[in-house]
Parts: sequence; C-alpha cells; structure tokens
Amino acid sequence: MQDGARNQGAQGQAAIIGFGLMGCDIAAIFLAGGWRVTAAEPDRASWPARLDRVAASLAQLGAPASRVEALDLVARLEDIGFADCVVVIEAVPERLALKREVFASLDRLVPEGVPIASNASGFRITDIAAGCATASRMANLHFFLPAHLVPGVEVVQGERTDPAICERLAAIMASLGRVPIRVARDVPGFLANRIQHAMVREAFNAIDEGLATPEDVDRAVRFTFGMRLMGAGPILQKELAGLETQLAAAATIYPSLTTRDAPGPTLTRLVEEGKLGPKTGQGFWSWTPESTAAARARYETMLLAALDLLRTEIAPERTES
Repeated sequence: MQDGARNQGAQGQAAIIGFGLMGCDIAAIFLAGGWRVTAAEPDRASWPARLDRVAASLAQLGAPASRVEALDLVARLEDIGFADCVVVIEAVPERLALKREVFASLDRLVPEGVPIASNASGFRITDIAAGCATASRMANLHFFLPAHLVPGVEVVQGERTDPAICERLAAIMASLGRVPIRVARDVPGFLANRIQHAMVREAFNAIDEGLATPEDVDRAVRFTFGMRLMGAGPILQKELAGLETQLAAAATIYPSLTTRDAPGPTLTRLVEEGKLGPKTGQGFWSWTPESTAAARARYETMLLAALDLLRTEIAPERTES
C-alpha cells in the first residue's frame, strides 16, 4: 500500500484519525464490511505493527486477508481525501486538548454534512466539539475494546448534535453488524461505562473491605450474574425474576453499598506504586510477556465464543435499523 493511495470498495469510504489498538480494530470492522478505509497516523514507525493488528482482527472476524489492501495509511490529516468519505472517526489518545485540536482541524477539512464522530471513552462530545462551527454533525461513537469483538457501540448525542446525525451513525454501525446503543444525553461515561463503573466501584470496595480476594470477585461476576447477562440485560433479567423481588433485595442491599465518590485505597495504592498490570509486570497479579499473551488469548477466545452465541441477537438489529 502506498501512502495516500486510493483503493476501491463497494460500501463507502471511512476515515479514521489515530491508529492505536482502537483505530486498528475499528478499521477492521469497516474493512470486513467491504468499506475502504484511510487512517491517519503520524508515527510511521508503528505502521507495520498496526497493519499486523488489522490483519489479525480481520482473521478473527472471518474476513479475507486481502481486505487489508483496502486500507491506506497517511501521516497527516491533510493527506486524507475527505471529499470521498462517508464518515470520519477520531480515535486519538484520551487527552481532551488533543481531541479538541483534531476536531478543530476536521471542522475545517471535512465537507459539510459528513458525520464526524469521536471514540472518546470519557470526554463529552459537547466539550470536544466546543468552538467548532459544524458541531451539529459531531457525535460520540464509543466502541469497547477489543472493538472488533464487542458488538455494542454507543451513539451519543451531544448538546449541539443534530439527532439525524446519530441516526445516520447508528445505521452505519448496524449495517456493519454492530449493535448501536443510542444515548440521548451527553453525560460523563455515557451509558455503558456508568453502569460498568457502578459495578467496578463495588467490586474494588469488596477488596478494600476484605470481603473477598480479587480472584473471588472475578469468579462472582463471571460465573453468576455475568453469565446470566448474556441471555438478558439487567432490566429484563430482573423483570423475568419478578420486580417485587428486585424491590425487596434493593431495600435490603442498597444501604450497605459504597457511595464513595473517589477511587478507593487499594486501586489508588497500586497505581501510586506503579503496579498497573501487564504493562508494568505487576498489579493484583504478577505478569510476564508469556502470561500476558496467554491471558489475552483466553479472553479473546471467550469473546469470540460469546460473539458467536450472540449472532442471532445481533441479526435482528441489522434488519430493524
């Protein structure tokens, strides 16, 4: 592939700004769906490894390796042919100043009417797009790592976002076999992360209070309600069990749940000590490159099996959108 070369495809052209793990996996989603993709990544030295990541993700999706040929890499935003793009997705590192800088450029470079989305996981699109003249065509499109294996994608409407833009983004995601999750207000954490962090806060609190070990916290989630949630989300699951049961349990349990508004002592201590997990070799557990690779392989194998089970649930989403 040549820098900035044009590739032809059947579905359309997407531009991805930033080509880390998220950018690579988002590219794989579009490529597997028959789209052309142009990705901007200034670090040319990283390109070979990034292409390997895309190829591996395509293989996990069952797409032919030849789809990588529909991917063009460029070093600068200005080298992207935005006139041909149907959608633009920003996936640069999670720094608000950087995202604002990128969006200010996209505001100027991308033709009017083309949706521009951010994959920010915490920052509001309202804040990222502050000062942009075309903020009405900007929304958050939040994928979850590994993006190509987790089908849900949040479509978040900012304070200035035209709702029609969110519908267009949701339709694109559904056409690619994703499950669009519409979020009507631009609040920190959007929807899924708010629910997830409520659970994780209690999980870490259980360790802080000596209620359970990290291993047993993980077992409690994986082999009880985590397993059930694949069959029904929390609202449907509780309705199937009977809402009166949920009311009684909530009245008993809620008063003892943590309401801490800052990270707890165990998590804080580990981070202060530089024990961040596999990237530093130590967290709750000790890590080597081999144990890290094995754990990630088990994790992705489980996600692939889950994705296969969920395919019959995802298919109706594509029809309805």
